[in-house]
Amino acid sequence: MTQESAVLAALGKVLDPELRRPITELGMVEGITTHDDGAITVRVLLTIAGCPLRDTITRDVEAAVGGLPGVTGVSVELAVMTQDQRDALKERLRGPGAKRGIPFNEPGSLTRVLAVASGKGGVGKSSVTVNLATAMAARGLRVGIVDADVYGFSVPGLMGIRQSPTRVDEMILPPVAYGVKAISIGMFVAGNQAVAWRGPMLHRALEQFLQDVYFGDLDVLFLDLPPGTGDIAISVAQLLPDAELLIVTTPQSAAADVAERAGSMAVQTGQKVAGVVENMSWLELPSGERMEVFGSGGGAELARRLTTTVGYDVALLGSIPLEPALREGGDKGQPVVLARGTGASEELNRIASVLAARPRGLSEKLLKVTPKGT
Repeated sequence: MTQESAVLAALGKVLDPELRRPITELGMVEGITTHDDGAITVRVLLTIAGCPLRDTITRDVEAAVGGLPGVTGVSVELAVMTQDQRDALKERLRGPGAKRGIPFNEPGSLTRVLAVASGKGGVGKSSVTVNLATAMAARGLRVGIVDADVYGFSVPGLMGIRQSPTRVDEMILPPVAYGVKAISIGMFVAGNQAVAWRGPMLHRALEQFLQDVYFGDLDVLFLDLPPGTGDIAISVAQLLPDAELLIVTTPQSAAADVAERAGSMAVQTGQKVAGVVENMSWLELPSGERMEVFGSGGGAELARRLTTTVGYDVALLGSIPLEPALREGGDKGQPVVLARGTGASEELNRIASVLAARPRGLSEKLLKVTPKGT
């Protein structure tokens, strides 16, 4: 193998931080120059001039090539793709002749869409969403999150994302944290600015996230819905009719009563309920005793009621204890599932395992198979 071939093979292991695909596969390596003294110059094309992760790409290229035998130094020269090159990249990502639309609705899509809903606010729905997504990504699944709670967006903060999405013409590349691709209206507003939109604008924002954000081939897409059964919940049912509802509640009977409305909406929209998650189930005291701060039994009762309402078994997937570690992880932008030794972490990881055990399947999918002629 020539030195140039070895360098190219090493660059094939360098992933674009946003697209999560090799830079060689994306047409980002414009050229390689080898020098007699063992130095290597690599010319890399960025998608846009202000690429926020240019330093990350430079470091990864230097590390990959610098470790090759006989290489004495690595110089990375950055340039920017031309419009033709960007068009070729978009076609490479979406496929030749791909039309603008929601890829998760395509007949061949195997992405499982989980819309995390609650009847009321304050039950920890967003924390559950972020931690389940992170736990699944840690298991090797390709996971994305759409923060559909436009008024109360919190996913960027919970995941420690401060980077703005990269735009390649009309295509939006979502930031990646803990292996999860995430998009939120909070990434487009300045500071802690409020979003004051009416229903049609909410629908359009969600539609644009689903159409223009390039998530690639996902195993699971989470949608963090606002509480209740308002505009966004209706829009999700219209835009993603195959989405499954994951209902989050607390043990309090009043919270379960309200959450039942969110779950029973599936009957009207034709969606399926994937299960119930009970959050803030108990607080473990230093003595080891469990204090049921918000009562008990709400999650099980909600699952029982929804089973009767929808006509099939709706399981209580798990009960997450009330712990300071869960709150502290959210404040730091570090999902608690990445830590070990806490009850909340263990239970969230267990719930993620249950959901991940339901793999993408080909059942009822149309396969483009043509019989071979004789």
